[in-house]
Amino acid sequence: MNTRDNFTNSFENGVRMAFKGIFMIIIMLLFVLLIGFVVMWLWNWLLPDLFGLRTINYWEAVGILALSKILFGFGGNSSKGGHKKKQRNQKLKDFCNSRKNFSDWKYYDSYWKEEGQQAYEAYVQRQQNNGTEEGESSSN
Repeated sequence: MNTRDNFTNSFENGVRMAFKGIFMIIIMLLFVLLIGFVVMWLWNWLLPDLFGLRTINYWEAVGILALSKILFGFGGNSSKGGHKKKQRNQKLKDFCNSRKNFSDWKYYDSYWKEEGQQAYEAYVQRQQNNGTEEGESSSN
C-alpha cells in the first residue's frame, strides 16, 4: 500500500509541476503580448508627432522590441555582471595607482636618443647571428 501512495504522490506532484509550467508559459506569453502593445502604443503616440515617422502595427512593434533586446541585452540578474565590473574596476584602479610615479619619465627621451639605436642594432645583430646558426645546423 505504501508504494501505491508514493506513486500517487509522485504522479500528483508531476501533474502539479506540469500545470505550473504551462501556467508560467501562458503568463510569459501574455506579458510579451502586453509589452508589444505598449511599445506599439508608445511609438504611435510619440514618434509620428515628434520625428515625423509613420505609425506601426503590432508585429512591427514586437520586431522592434526583439531587435532592441538583441542589441541592448536581455536584462536579467545584474549582480552577475556587477561582480565582474567591480573586479575590472579594481584592476584598473590598481594599475593606475602603480603608475603614479612619473619622475623617471623625464629621462625617457634622452635614454632612447643615446642608447636606443645602439641597443636596437645589437638586438638585430644577435637575431641575425641566431638565424645563421640555426640555418647552418639544419643544413648539416
